[in-house]
Amino acid sequence: MATTIWIDADACPQAVKQVIFKAAMRTKTQTVLVANSWMKLPPQPFLRLEVVDKGADVADQYIVDHCEINDLVITADIPLADLIVKKGVAAINPRGKIYTSQNISEALSMRNFMEDLRGSGQITGGPASMSQNHVQAFARSFDKVLTKVLS
Repeated sequence: MATTIWIDADACPQAVKQVIFKAAMRTKTQTVLVANSWMKLPPQPFLRLEVVDKGADVADQYIVDHCEINDLVITADIPLADLIVKKGVAAINPRGKIYTSQNISEALSMRNFMEDLRGSGQITGGPASMSQNHVQAFARSFDKVLTKVLS
């Protein structure tokens, strides 16, 4: 069964997409960007855009419904990563964190805790801006996981 790379594309940084696009061409791996709106892609035979209806979690549900065991999902959405990992599919966030059955529950709990703090006004900021170090961490994790799912 062929591997597909799925990208939760609306929030995925362009620098991370570029790392993925290069790897898709190098490995000839089908890559699907799922988004709520159209976006321009490089003219490469292994890239495809799936535009889904607007709405909360529509893109997430599309990815959950279509990804398979040997696939790889790129998402910053921890509830989506939780569903992906429970399905037995590999998941990485754009900063290089690899989600596993061992760490996803903790990541989801921390996300919910931070959301509660933001909701109560105790915390007003989000994560730090994406840096070149984050992109490099992503590239290392992505290469590691992609090599594993392709073998």
